[in-house]
Amino acid sequence: MSIQEVSAERFAQLFHHYHQALADESSASSNLRTKDAWENVPPSEKSKLIAAAGLALLEVELVPSERQPRRYFAKPGEAEWGC
Repeated sequence: MSIQEVSAERFAQLFHHYHQALADESSASSNLRTKDAWENVPPSEKSKLIAAAGLALLEVELVPSERQPRRYFAKPGEAEWGC
């Protein structure tokens, strides 16, 4: 799945889930808490998390990837040479 296919709401839900899971020390209580934690988030907080996730996804799409540098070179034989 690409970043373009992820909804801001799903991204926020996953982020919240993993944030809660990593914040807890005991794994037994964290599994119970994170399972239904998203449903317990107040609607106003949910909307903030979804808005933040949407902005984060937008930034990821707009920032050039460091893994794939853009090359602006013509392919062999395609360059126009002039004097």
